Amino acid sequence: PAERDTSEKDTAALRTGQDANFLHIFQANPPRIQTPVEKKEIDLMSSYNRLERIVGHLYTRSENASGNSSSLTVVDNRSGKKLEIPIKNGVIPSKDFWKLGLRTYDPGYKNTASCTSRITFINGGKGLLAYRGIPIEQLAEKSSFLETAFLLMYGKLPNQPQLKEWVQNVMKHTFLHENLKSMMRNFRYDAHPMGMVISTIGAMSTFHPEANPAIKGQSVYNDKKLRNEQIHRLIGGMMTSAAYAYCHRIGRPFSEVKVAGTDPLSYTQCFLKMMGKNPHPKLARALDVLFILHADHEQNCSASGMRHLTSSGVDVYTSVGGAASALYGPRHGGANEAVLKMLEQIGDKKNIPAFIQAVKEKKVRLMGFGHRVYKNYDPRARIVRKLADDVFLILGKEPLIEIAEELEKIALSDKFFVNRKLYPNVDFYSGLIYKAMGFPTDFFTVFFTIARTAGWLSHWNEFLDDPENVIVRPRQVYLGRSNVDYTPIASRN
Repeated sequence: PAERDTSEKDTAALRTGQDANFLHIFQANPPRIQTPVEKKEIDLMSSYNRLERIVGHLYTRSENASGNSSSLTVVDNRSGKKLEIPIKNGVIPSKDFWKLGLRTYDPGYKNTASCTSRITFINGGKGLLAYRGIPIEQLAEKSSFLETAFLLMYGKLPNQPQLKEWVQNVMKHTFLHENLKSMMRNFRYDAHPMGMVISTIGAMSTFHPEANPAIKGQSVYNDKKLRNEQIHRLIGGMMTSAAYAYCHRIGRPFSEVKVAGTDPLSYTQCFLKMMGKNPHPKLARALDVLFILHADHEQNCSASGMRHLTSSGVDVYTSVGGAASALYGPRHGGANEAVLKMLEQIGDKKNIPAFIQAVKEKKVRLMGFGHRVYKNYDPRARIVRKLADDVFLILGKEPLIEIAEELEKIALSDKFFVNRKLYPNVDFYSGLIYKAMGFPTDFFTVFFTIARTAGWLSHWNEFLDDPENVIVRPRQVYLGRSNVDYTPIASRN
C-alpha cells in the first residue's frame, strides 16, 4: 500500500476527519503574520496527526486474500470455518472471535484497546506525547497546569474569559470541610501521605450525596453543571488534602491560605504556601510544569482503573480514590521514589560500573529507565532534566544529580541498554527535583496524584458521554479442577 499512487480523491479524503480536530485551534485563530518559529510549531503539531493519518490510511487500503478491504480473514484450522472481521482504526472487535467459540488472551492488556479516546496520543516508538493533539513540549513551555487541565477536560484550550472562570471555580474549591480535617488529624503521626490522601478523597463522597448515583440515581451525572462542580471540587480539594497530609506527616500546623486572583500559577503557589514552603515564582513554575507532564498518559493502570470503576456507576470520588490507590503501587506511581533510593544505594560515581554490571547479571534493577510504552527517549524526561537545572540554580545542586548524570551517560552508551531500548523516563530526574525542594520521599507519589487527578477526571468525563460505555467485565481462562464432590470434614486428609 505504501507504493501505491495516491489519487487526488484519496488525498482529499485524508484531509478530513481527524485533521479538522487537530487543526481547529489554528483555523479558529489564524496568525496575522506567520513567523518561522510559528510555522515550525504548526509543522510539529501536524506531524502527530500525519502519523495517525498514514497508519489509518494503510489499514483502510490494505486488502486481504479475498479481496475485501478493511477486514481480517481468520480461518479456524480445527473446523475450516472462515471469519471476516472488520478493521476500524487499526483494531478488530475481539467479540467476533466468539463466533468461532474463541476468546482472546492478553494478560496485562499489552495489545488490547479497551476504549476509544480523544484525550492523549502516544507514539512510543517515536517518543511522542500529545494532549488533545498539542505536543507536550509546547504545553510544558507555554501553558499552565490549570490551563492544561481544562484542555484535557474539554478538548480545547480556553479563551481568556473561560480560563478566568475555570481558575476561579477550581481555587474556590480548595477548602476542606472541617470534619475532613478532623478525620485527617486522627491518622497516626507516621501514616503514609498516600494512605491519608486516598482515605480523604474517598470520604469526600459522603459530603456530597447529591452527586452520588447510588443515592440520586444513575442519571445524576447527565446534569453537566453538577458534573463540573465535582471536577472543580476534586482538582481543588486534592491539592488541599495533599498539603494537609504533608503537614500532618511532619508534625506542623496546616497553613490556611486565602485564595485570591485568577492567575493560573496561583494553584502551585497556593499549594506551596499551604505546606509552609517558599512560593518562589520559579519554584511554583517548576512544580506547575511537573504537574503538566504527569497530568495524563493514556490508558495506564490508574486511568484504566478510573474507567473500570466508573463503569459500575459508582460516584466520582470513589473512582478517583480507587485510581489513586492504583497509583500508590510501586510498579506505577512509586517509580521516582525507587530511583532516589537506587541513587542513594550507589552512593558515589566510582560505584556505577559495578552497579551496571550487577544490572546486567540481573542482581539489581535499573530504576528510571525503560517504559512499557516508550521504546525511545521519554519526551517528558528531556523537559524534566532541564527543569532540574533551573531548580538547582535557586536551591543549590542536589548531590545525587552527579550520580544520575553519570549513570545516564554510561547507560546510553552501553550496547546492553541501547539494544534493549532502555532510555531514561520521566521518573529518573523528577524525584531529584522534589528532594531538592525539601520533600520527603514518601510524598513523591502524592505530587503525581495531584497532577493525574486532571487526567482521571478527563477519562471519567469522556466515559460518561461514550455511547459504548458498559460495565467492565473481563473473562478468564479457567484452569482449575472440575466435577469435585464435597468431602465431609471427618473424611479429609
